[in-house]
Amino acid sequence: MIIGYARVSTADQNLDAQITALTEAGAERIFADKISGAKRSRPELDRLLDQLRPDDVVLVTKYDRLARSLVDLLDIVAQIETVQAGFRSLAEDIDTTTPAGRLIFHVFASIAQFERERIRERTMEGLKAARAKGRVGGRPPALSADQKAEVLRLKSEGRAMKDIANLFKVSLATVKRV
Repeated sequence: MIIGYARVSTADQNLDAQITALTEAGAERIFADKISGAKRSRPELDRLLDQLRPDDVVLVTKYDRLARSLVDLLDIVAQIETVQAGFRSLAEDIDTTTPAGRLIFHVFASIAQFERERIRERTMEGLKAARAKGRVGGRPPALSADQKAEVLRLKSEGRAMKDIANLFKVSLATVKRV
């Protein structure tokens, strides 16, 4: 079965052109969302993925209707492939139901993986350089060393941890960690 998926970002946008294109391309059933592509959980997409069977084909007019980024697209297509279904995009001429289409798709996947790894390398290099300059990442401590010592002293005197947390204007969890 060819299953279409259409999406627009806002409720006031129109799905008609996508639905017409999907129908003309042979979609027997169409799921449609009116929700931002930035949201990973989309009700109709989730229903579509739950109902997929082997040999079904998910059809979209453009891949950006299915996913906001290539990484997101790869994740969704991987879900589609786990049930032995295929994916087709009309605009980009991607079709994972053919050997050539799978090749093209996997070339895209390899490029995306390479780019993710390069971003990670650059991030790690930047963090290393910052540490070498004495910068430490992360959230600053809620309590200074002197304040921590005072928390311990108050606790040893029998003060309730909740009262100590209120006194220092920090969470109870922060006091418990001390």
